[in-house]
Amino acid sequence: MSQKNNEKFIAFLATLLSLGLIAEIKLMGWEFWVPPVIVVGLMSLWAVNLSGRVEYDIRKLFYFVYAVLLVFYHGVHKSSLFDTALVAVLAMAAYSMLNSTYMIYFFLFEYFALLFIHIFNFPGGDPLVFDKLAISRLLLHILIVLFIYYISVRGINDRLYDEEENRIKEERIKANDDSMEDFLSNISHELRTPVNVVNGMSDLLIKRGIGYEADSIKTAGVRLSYQIEDIQDYTECKRNKIFLEEDNYMSTSLINDVVTSFRMNDSVKDLELVVDLSPMTPAMMTGDIKKLHKIFRHLLENAIKFTKKGGIYVKMYTENMDYGVNLTIEMTDTGIGMNGDDIRSVTEGMYQANKKRNRSSGGIGLGLFIVYGFAHRMGGFVKIESDRRNGTTIRVTIPQKVVDDKPCLKLGESFDGAVLFHVRPDKYKVPRLRDFYRSMAANLASAMNVPLYPAETVYEVERLKEKLNATHVFMGQEEYEENRGYFELLAKEEITIVVTAEPDFKLPENSRVILMPKPLYAYPIMKILNDGHDGGESEDNESRGKPVFKGVRALVVDDEPMNLVVATSLFRDYMMVIDTAASGMESIRKFRENDYDLIFMDHMMPEMDGVEAMKQIKALAKDMDREAVIVALTANAVSGAREMFMKEGFDGFIAKPIDTSDFERVMLRVLPAKKISYDGRGV
Repeated sequence: MSQKNNEKFIAFLATLLSLGLIAEIKLMGWEFWVPPVIVVGLMSLWAVNLSGRVEYDIRKLFYFVYAVLLVFYHGVHKSSLFDTALVAVLAMAAYSMLNSTYMIYFFLFEYFALLFIHIFNFPGGDPLVFDKLAISRLLLHILIVLFIYYISVRGINDRLYDEEENRIKEERIKANDDSMEDFLSNISHELRTPVNVVNGMSDLLIKRGIGYEADSIKTAGVRLSYQIEDIQDYTECKRNKIFLEEDNYMSTSLINDVVTSFRMNDSVKDLELVVDLSPMTPAMMTGDIKKLHKIFRHLLENAIKFTKKGGIYVKMYTENMDYGVNLTIEMTDTGIGMNGDDIRSVTEGMYQANKKRNRSSGGIGLGLFIVYGFAHRMGGFVKIESDRRNGTTIRVTIPQKVVDDKPCLKLGESFDGAVLFHVRPDKYKVPRLRDFYRSMAANLASAMNVPLYPAETVYEVERLKEKLNATHVFMGQEEYEENRGYFELLAKEEITIVVTAEPDFKLPENSRVILMPKPLYAYPIMKILNDGHDGGESEDNESRGKPVFKGVRALVVDDEPMNLVVATSLFRDYMMVIDTAASGMESIRKFRENDYDLIFMDHMMPEMDGVEAMKQIKALAKDMDREAVIVALTANAVSGAREMFMKEGFDGFIAKPIDTSDFERVMLRVLPAKKISYDGRGV
């Protein structure tokens, strides 16, 4: 039993003994004033037990003193001579559960003290008569008491020895785990530098049009980068040392990340992705956007990994709370599913549905454990519903603060019409896909108060078009190809025809049909409903293009030569003027001799690390009446690194391997507007 249960057991036992002693006092006519004292003592014992405010060692001592007094009071009466052994044995057996040998020693001493009192007739009155039967009974009782004493002391010593052994063993295991986690953390950190080189050089080869081999290298490098991040995240989850970096973010950016990841995955050619974003989700919230992105990535990768046919249904919505909202992310797949044991093993990490070396699913089995770790750290929870061969639904709920409570998607007030959803139900080999699409469409129509009508055949499309004020028809690639001529003619009328299709699908020249790359989801649908043809080209066309920083003079500081090559080539692609330094000392000298708009500083360098070099450059800039904008560019991308560098005094933070979107976001923030232009080619 646990310590708490042991205390409860002893308290109940003391209660029974107290009640029995009170009854015996009444029957034997012993001292009348004792029962009230016993009741007060018993109430005090339970008060100490239930309050939890008294330290454990003091509680143990209180239980012990109370029992000693009961045993002594009972045993000191002459009629209790032969009962004393039974009471002493009961006390030693019960209190051995508290693992204190001094209690057992004292109960033994108390027993023999009571015998001594009775033998020498200390209480007064007629002396006891010890015949052969009494002597034999007394000797038997003494042997029993000594035996129970031996058993109790040995049991306590054995338990204390086992506890010490277990403690030492746990310390060794913890030390080994810490050592392994340190190794994983360090090795993942060290791997970032060569991976940065691989990704950077493959980017250069791709830009020079070397061939598809460079794309394969880039894909492998990105995958390795993710796995290195997973190792770092896993060790932080195991150690419960996850740092949160809260920023404002657009809720639609989370869904866009899922869609982009799905489109870039080569293993999803036979899978459908259905995205159900609730339009009522607040437009802007506050939270750890990077960890939310990772949660989405792990959930999506896990669903893709174990789904061979059918598809994946992503649902995101919020529930209003006093502190903001509960953001809920659901990922449902039509894959192989998990049983109860699989679900329980997820929280322990290293879960793999197929642990054979030749498994085709890939991955290193850390994703769901990281999802659990991140969600719990952010004050949320994870729920998994699954059955073998019937797919899996993983629901992650995380509290978020609201910055802008306006709906993330809003239908224009001028919209006045009906929407037809033309999908053949028999085209889906996995029936749940049809349910996914219907659920997404119904939720969107309900939230936006849009009249939505399913039309399974062209005849129904024609009938509903005549009957209703149908302004838009959404359909799949198969439905369009079956009746291409009809829908092309329909598109020339006042009806907007939208086809969601594979990326390589082409429309006829001069077609008025709007082509929307899969997957179909709320954001591009809403743009088309609001903007018509102007909203149908791409969800990214609202961007002014790729930002460029023409003429920006930057100093890149890194002790690794290949990192300088990669960074220089990447930054020059943004039309920047690049200089390099191989150490902190050299960067200080170059800053004194030259004028830079920006400095990218590595962290871990010999002789002088990046933090110290940054502080000296900042101090030098103040003395020289100049401005120094310094961005940390480092492989030290563990959780909390950004906050740490910003507190030290850096103006920005970019992790290696360099992600171009992160780089652009930081540059747009730290550079003045006059240093930024756009090339108009799109991001």
